[in-house]
Formats: sequence, structure tokens, C-alpha cells
Amino acid sequence: MLRDLLSFRLAIDPTTVASVGLWALALYLGFSPVSDWVMEQISRWLNFAERSLYTSQAEFERTRIAREAQNSFYASLLSVVPFVLAGWGLSYLSDISLGRSWSVSMGIVSVIGAAVYELGRRDGQASDEE
Repeated sequence: MLRDLLSFRLAIDPTTVASVGLWALALYLGFSPVSDWVMEQISRWLNFAERSLYTSQAEFERTRIAREAQNSFYASLLSVVPFVLAGWGLSYLSDISLGRSWSVSMGIVSVIGAAVYELGRRDGQASDEE
């Protein structure tokens, strides 16, 4: 189906996609306060940009809750993009320095390390709140 739409051949290497995904997940987990901040900033920007589309203050206030929820959803989806780009960079660097199989292996190790770090960070926050 994709070949019918495009007049050229698009080669996507599954190893590269897996490596980029693993590195992006590791960065997203390892820097979760940063990802929360990015999500909040994108949501703020979307709410601000959408305000200019309304001429009536009453209409703006009437639909505010639904729009803010929708903008939060879009912000959560868009907040992944910087981490995917950084994951692509790290995957590329590990690919050219260590080799393709090591890029996936280092991605797996970094995801495990980031997940353990995130669990410890959340446990520490929970024990501080008690």
C-alpha cells in the first residue's frame, strides 16, 4: 500500500527504529521532570494560541474545559518529539562508534537503568510526602 502512494522506495531499517525507540524511551524515563516541563510548556502554548481564535469571551469560557483537556492530550503526544530526536542522535552515535547491534544493546541497558532510576525517584518522592 505504501509503495502505491510513493513513487520512490522508502527503506526503513527495523534495527534503527528499535534502537531509536529504546534510546528515546530511556531519555524520556531518565529525564521525566524535563518531559513533564516540556509537556506543560506545549500545553500552555497551545492554550495561548487557541485563545486568539475566539472573538467572544463567553464562547471561549464555555468551551474552556474541553479545549484544555484536548490541548493536554496533544501536548503529551508532542512532548515525545524532542526525546525521539535526541534518541536518534544517541542511536546514531552509538551505531557509528560501536556498531548496529551494540546500539540496540546499549538502548536496552539504558532503558533498564532509566526505569530503575525513575522507580527510585518516585519512591523517594512518595516517602518524602509521608
